[in-house]
Amino acid sequence: MLAYLACFILVLLCQHPGPATSGAQKELVGNLGGSVTFPLKLPGIQIDTIVWTFNTTPLVTIEPKMPDRQANVIVTHSRNKERVKFLQGNYSLKLSKLSKNDSGDYRMVIYSSSLKDSFSQEYRLRVYERLSKPKVTMGLQNNKNGTCLTNLTCFMDQGGEDVTYSWESLGQAANESHNGSILPISWRLGERDTIFICVVRNPISSNSSNPIFARKLCEGAAADSESSVILASLGVLLLITAFALMPVLLIMQREKRKENYSRGKSRKNTLLLSANTSKDGGAPLYTHIPRHTNVIHL
Repeated sequence: MLAYLACFILVLLCQHPGPATSGAQKELVGNLGGSVTFPLKLPGIQIDTIVWTFNTTPLVTIEPKMPDRQANVIVTHSRNKERVKFLQGNYSLKLSKLSKNDSGDYRMVIYSSSLKDSFSQEYRLRVYERLSKPKVTMGLQNNKNGTCLTNLTCFMDQGGEDVTYSWESLGQAANESHNGSILPISWRLGERDTIFICVVRNPISSNSSNPIFARKLCEGAAADSESSVILASLGVLLLITAFALMPVLLIMQREKRKENYSRGKSRKNTLLLSANTSKDGGAPLYTHIPRHTNVIHL
Protein backbone atom coordinates (compact mmCIF):
# COMPACT_ATOMS: atom_id res chain seq x y z
CA MET A 1 0.00 0.00 0.00
CA LEU A 2 2.79 2.42 0.88
CA ALA A 3 4.64 1.69 -2.34
CA TYR A 4 1.44 2.23 -4.32
CA LEU A 5 0.78 5.53 -2.56
CA ALA A 6 4.32 6.76 -3.12
CA CYS A 7 4.12 5.94 -6.81
CA PHE A 8 0.73 7.59 -7.03
CA ILE A 9 2.00 10.84 -5.50
CA LEU A 10 5.08 10.73 -7.75
CA VAL A 11 2.86 10.44 -10.80
CA LEU A 12 0.83 13.40 -9.64
CA LEU A 13 3.94 15.50 -9.20
CA CYS A 14 5.17 14.55 -12.65
CA GLN A 15 1.83 15.49 -14.19
CA HIS A 16 2.03 18.96 -12.60
CA PRO A 17 5.64 20.07 -12.86
CA GLY A 18 4.87 23.79 -12.61
CA PRO A 19 5.27 25.75 -9.35
CA ALA A 20 2.38 25.41 -6.94
CA THR A 21 0.46 28.48 -5.88
CA SER A 22 -0.09 28.70 -2.15
CA GLY A 23 -1.73 30.82 0.51
CA ALA A 24 0.03 32.32 3.54
CA GLN A 25 1.11 29.82 6.18
CA LYS A 26 -1.49 29.40 8.94
CA GLU A 27 -0.49 29.03 12.59
CA LEU A 28 -2.51 26.52 14.62
CA VAL A 29 -2.32 25.49 18.28
CA GLY A 30 -3.73 22.44 20.01
CA ASN A 31 -3.80 21.09 23.54
CA LEU A 32 -2.28 17.77 24.51
CA GLY A 33 -4.86 15.00 24.11
CA GLY A 34 -7.29 17.30 22.29
CA SER A 35 -8.00 17.89 18.61
CA VAL A 36 -7.36 20.50 15.95
CA THR A 37 -8.91 21.26 12.57
CA PHE A 38 -6.87 22.37 9.56
CA PRO A 39 -9.27 24.70 7.72
CA LEU A 40 -9.48 24.21 3.97
CA LYS A 41 -11.28 26.37 1.45
CA LEU A 42 -11.62 24.51 -1.80
CA PRO A 43 -11.57 26.40 -5.08
CA GLY A 44 -14.76 26.18 -7.13
CA ILE A 45 -13.33 23.70 -9.60
CA GLN A 46 -13.26 19.97 -10.12
CA ILE A 47 -10.69 18.41 -7.80
CA ASP A 48 -8.88 15.26 -8.76
CA THR A 49 -6.77 14.62 -5.66
CA ILE A 50 -5.94 16.17 -2.28
CA VAL A 51 -2.68 15.19 -0.57
CA TRP A 52 -1.85 16.01 3.07
CA THR A 53 1.74 15.72 4.26
CA PHE A 54 3.37 16.10 7.67
CA ASN A 55 7.01 17.25 7.65
CA THR A 56 7.29 16.01 4.02
CA THR A 57 5.89 12.56 4.97
CA PRO A 58 2.59 11.59 3.26
CA LEU A 59 -0.23 11.61 5.80
CA VAL A 60 -3.51 11.29 3.88
CA THR A 61 -4.50 11.12 0.20
CA ILE A 62 -8.08 11.89 -0.79
CA GLU A 63 -9.82 11.24 -4.10
CA PRO A 64 -13.08 13.20 -3.89
CA LYS A 65 -16.30 11.67 -5.14
CA MET A 66 -16.93 12.10 -8.87
CA PRO A 67 -19.72 10.96 -11.22
CA ASP A 68 -17.72 7.95 -12.24
CA ARG A 69 -16.20 7.00 -8.85
CA GLN A 70 -16.75 6.93 -5.09
CA ALA A 71 -14.70 9.00 -2.69
CA ASN A 72 -11.52 7.28 -1.58
CA VAL A 73 -9.43 8.16 1.51
CA ILE A 74 -6.01 6.56 2.02
CA VAL A 75 -4.35 7.02 5.44
CA THR A 76 -0.63 6.29 5.28
CA HIS A 77 -0.09 5.05 8.85
CA SER A 78 -2.58 2.72 10.49
CA ARG A 79 -2.17 4.46 13.86
CA ASN A 80 -3.69 7.60 12.30
CA LYS A 81 -6.85 5.96 10.96
CA GLU A 82 -8.82 6.61 14.16
CA ARG A 83 -7.31 10.05 14.58
CA VAL A 84 -8.07 11.47 11.12
CA LYS A 85 -11.49 12.77 10.06
CA PHE A 86 -12.69 15.16 7.36
CA LEU A 87 -15.47 17.69 7.51
CA GLN A 88 -18.17 17.07 4.98
CA GLY A 89 -18.22 19.31 1.95
CA ASN A 90 -14.72 20.87 2.17
CA TYR A 91 -12.36 18.08 3.30
CA SER A 92 -10.85 20.11 6.12
CA LEU A 93 -8.62 17.78 8.13
CA LYS A 94 -9.44 17.13 11.80
CA LEU A 95 -6.67 15.47 13.82
CA SER A 96 -7.54 14.17 17.31
CA LYS A 97 -5.69 12.66 20.30
CA LEU A 98 -2.86 15.11 19.84
CA SER A 99 0.60 14.41 21.21
CA LYS A 100 3.74 16.52 21.36
CA ASN A 101 5.03 14.62 18.33
CA ASP A 102 2.23 16.10 16.23
CA SER A 103 3.85 19.53 16.40
CA GLY A 104 5.36 20.48 13.06
CA ASP A 105 4.67 21.61 9.51
CA TYR A 106 1.67 20.36 7.51
CA ARG A 107 1.01 20.87 3.82
CA MET A 108 -2.08 20.34 1.71
CA VAL A 109 -1.80 20.12 -2.08
CA ILE A 110 -4.75 20.12 -4.50
CA TYR A 111 -4.36 18.61 -7.94
CA SER A 112 -6.92 19.41 -10.61
CA SER A 113 -7.04 18.98 -14.35
CA SER A 114 -8.65 22.44 -14.42
CA LEU A 115 -5.53 24.05 -12.99
CA LYS A 116 -2.26 24.49 -14.78
CA ASP A 117 -0.41 24.34 -11.46
CA SER A 118 -1.25 22.61 -8.22
CA PHE A 119 -2.56 24.64 -5.30
CA SER A 120 -1.05 24.26 -1.82
CA GLN A 121 -1.69 25.52 1.67
CA GLU A 122 0.82 25.28 4.52
CA TYR A 123 0.15 25.06 8.26
CA ARG A 124 2.30 25.05 11.36
CA LEU A 125 0.91 23.22 14.40
CA ARG A 126 2.16 23.53 17.96
CA VAL A 127 0.83 21.24 20.67
CA TYR A 128 0.91 22.50 24.27
CA GLU A 129 0.10 21.13 27.69
CA ARG A 130 -2.36 22.88 29.95
CA LEU A 131 -0.40 24.72 32.60
CA SER A 132 -0.42 23.53 36.20
CA LYS A 133 -0.29 25.87 39.20
CA PRO A 134 3.05 27.71 39.34
CA LYS A 135 5.25 27.81 42.44
CA VAL A 136 6.97 30.76 44.09
CA THR A 137 10.24 30.97 46.00
CA MET A 138 11.62 33.87 48.02
CA GLY A 139 15.20 35.14 47.71
CA LEU A 140 17.40 36.56 50.44
CA GLN A 141 15.50 39.00 52.65
CA ASN A 142 16.97 42.27 53.87
CA ASN A 143 15.21 43.91 56.81
CA LYS A 144 16.33 47.43 57.64
CA ASN A 145 14.52 50.06 59.67
CA GLY A 146 11.25 48.15 59.39
CA THR A 147 11.46 47.81 55.59
CA CYS A 148 11.41 44.36 53.97
CA LEU A 149 13.37 43.99 50.72
CA THR A 150 13.37 40.71 48.76
CA ASN A 151 12.68 39.04 45.39
CA LEU A 152 9.94 36.56 44.52
CA THR A 153 10.65 34.04 41.73
CA CYS A 154 7.85 32.23 39.90
CA PHE A 155 8.53 28.94 38.11
CA MET A 156 6.93 25.81 36.66
CA ASP A 157 7.90 22.32 37.83
CA GLN A 158 7.87 20.94 34.29
CA GLY A 159 9.03 24.08 32.55
CA GLY A 160 6.72 24.26 29.55
CA GLU A 161 7.06 25.84 26.13
CA ASP A 162 6.29 29.45 25.28
CA VAL A 163 5.32 30.23 28.88
CA THR A 164 5.04 33.89 29.87
CA TYR A 165 5.13 35.12 33.46
CA SER A 166 3.51 38.14 35.03
CA TRP A 167 2.68 39.41 38.54
CA GLU A 168 -0.37 41.11 39.95
CA SER A 169 -0.12 43.24 43.09
CA LEU A 170 -3.44 43.73 44.88
CA GLY A 171 -4.34 45.84 47.89
CA GLN A 172 -2.40 48.97 46.98
CA ALA A 173 -3.96 52.30 46.14
CA ALA A 174 -3.84 51.20 42.50
CA ASN A 175 -3.43 47.57 41.51
CA GLU A 176 -0.21 47.01 39.60
CA SER A 177 1.17 44.42 37.20
CA HIS A 178 4.73 43.35 36.42
CA ASN A 179 6.04 41.22 33.55
CA GLY A 180 8.68 38.56 34.09
CA SER A 181 9.21 35.65 36.46
CA ILE A 182 11.08 37.72 39.12
CA LEU A 183 9.30 40.34 41.20
CA PRO A 184 11.32 42.74 43.41
CA ILE A 185 9.25 43.85 46.41
CA SER A 186 9.65 46.52 49.08
CA TRP A 187 7.18 46.61 51.96
CA ARG A 188 7.37 48.81 55.05
CA LEU A 189 5.87 47.95 58.41
CA GLY A 190 2.68 49.92 58.87
CA GLU A 191 1.72 49.99 55.18
CA ARG A 192 -1.40 48.30 53.87
CA ASP A 193 -1.00 44.57 53.38
CA THR A 194 -0.28 43.73 49.73
CA ILE A 195 -1.15 40.49 47.92
CA PHE A 196 1.16 39.16 45.20
CA ILE A 197 -0.06 36.62 42.61
CA CYS A 198 2.02 35.05 39.82
CA VAL A 199 0.17 34.35 36.55
CA VAL A 200 1.54 31.98 33.88
CA ARG A 201 0.23 31.72 30.33
CA ASN A 202 0.83 29.74 27.17
CA PRO A 203 -1.13 29.84 23.89
CA ILE A 204 -3.88 27.50 25.17
CA SER A 205 -4.15 28.01 28.94
CA SER A 206 -3.30 30.07 32.01
CA ASN A 207 -2.96 29.48 35.74
CA SER A 208 -2.04 31.43 38.86
CA SER A 209 -0.14 30.81 42.08
CA ASN A 210 -1.49 30.85 45.60
CA PRO A 211 -1.72 34.42 46.96
CA ILE A 212 1.29 35.68 48.90
CA PHE A 213 0.73 38.26 51.65
CA ALA A 214 3.42 40.88 52.21
CA ARG A 215 2.78 41.07 55.97
CA LYS A 216 3.27 37.35 56.43
CA LEU A 217 6.22 37.30 54.03
CA CYS A 218 7.95 40.10 55.97
CA GLU A 219 7.33 38.86 59.51
CA GLY A 220 11.08 39.17 60.09
CA ALA A 221 10.98 42.89 59.39
CA ALA A 222 8.11 43.30 61.85
CA ALA A 223 9.96 41.28 64.49
CA ASP A 224 13.13 43.32 64.01
CA SER A 225 11.19 46.54 64.29
CA GLU A 226 9.46 45.38 67.48
CA SER A 227 12.79 44.30 68.93
CA SER A 228 14.26 47.72 68.18
CA VAL A 229 11.33 49.42 69.89
CA ILE A 230 11.66 47.17 72.95
CA LEU A 231 15.42 47.75 73.20
CA ALA A 232 14.97 51.50 72.86
CA SER A 233 12.27 51.48 75.56
CA LEU A 234 14.50 49.49 77.89
CA GLY A 235 17.35 51.93 77.29
CA VAL A 236 15.16 54.90 78.15
CA LEU A 237 13.84 53.12 81.25
CA LEU A 238 17.37 52.38 82.45
CA LEU A 239 18.40 56.01 82.00
CA ILE A 240 15.37 57.25 83.95
CA THR A 241 16.09 54.75 86.74
CA ALA A 242 19.75 55.79 86.90
CA PHE A 243 18.87 59.50 87.21
CA ALA A 244 16.27 58.71 89.88
CA LEU A 245 18.69 56.65 91.98
CA MET A 246 21.63 59.04 91.71
CA PRO A 247 20.58 61.36 94.63
CA VAL A 248 19.91 58.34 96.84
CA LEU A 249 23.33 56.89 96.06
CA LEU A 250 25.02 60.21 96.82
CA ILE A 251 23.28 60.46 100.21
CA MET A 252 24.22 56.88 101.07
CA GLN A 253 27.84 57.52 100.13
CA ARG A 254 27.95 60.66 102.33
CA GLU A 255 26.52 58.83 105.34
CA LYS A 256 29.02 56.02 104.88
CA ARG A 257 31.90 58.52 104.96
CA LYS A 258 30.60 60.04 108.21
CA GLU A 259 30.30 56.61 109.80
CA ASN A 260 33.85 55.66 108.80
CA TYR A 261 35.19 58.91 110.24
CA SER A 262 33.48 58.33 113.61
CA ARG A 263 34.79 54.80 113.87
CA GLY A 264 38.34 55.89 113.12
CA LYS A 265 38.30 58.49 115.87
CA SER A 266 36.98 56.17 118.57
CA ARG A 267 39.49 53.47 117.76
CA LYS A 268 42.50 55.71 118.10
CA ASN A 269 44.44 54.29 121.05
CA THR A 270 47.77 55.09 122.48
CA LEU A 271 50.23 52.42 123.32
CA LEU A 272 51.59 53.30 126.66
CA LEU A 273 54.93 51.80 127.53
CA SER A 274 55.91 52.01 131.14
CA ALA A 275 58.58 50.30 133.14
CA ASN A 276 59.37 49.91 136.83
CA THR A 277 62.32 51.78 138.22
CA SER A 278 65.40 49.78 137.53
CA LYS A 279 68.01 48.80 140.08
CA ASP A 280 70.27 51.50 138.86
CA GLY A 281 67.55 54.07 139.46
CA GLY A 282 66.67 54.52 135.70
CA ALA A 283 63.37 56.09 134.69
CA PRO A 284 60.68 54.00 133.03
CA LEU A 285 60.38 54.17 129.23
CA TYR A 286 57.12 54.95 127.47
CA THR A 287 56.21 54.32 123.79
CA HIS A 288 52.96 54.70 121.83
CA ILE A 289 51.77 51.91 119.51
CA PRO A 290 48.39 52.45 117.67
CA ARG A 291 45.47 50.17 118.54
CA HIS A 292 47.38 48.29 121.36
CA THR A 293 48.44 49.41 124.88
CA ASN A 294 51.09 47.23 126.59
CA VAL A 295 53.40 47.94 129.49
CA ILE A 296 56.91 46.73 129.06
CA HIS A 297 59.18 46.55 132.11
CA LEU A 298 62.87 47.06 131.44
